Amino acid sequence: MKRLEQLRRLAGMSQAELARQASLNSCTVSQAESGRFVPYPVEIARLAKALGWRDDPECLLAGVDDGHD
Repeated sequence: MKRLEQLRRLAGMSQAELARQASLNSCTVSQAESGRFVPYPVEIARLAKALGWRDDPECLLAGVDDGHD
């Protein structure tokens, strides 16, 4: 799981809601979470802002342990 997905879920947002708040297409969010697409830096910055992420926006694309192993 990407940190992006983890934070979105913790915020209680759907992919569509995050996309709206970040002024992006929901397909961009879906593909970024799955790792099929790497958003442009400006898009990652928008996602970070929408999630209230204050660390390096690139960290949103890092994998995290989802606790389901």
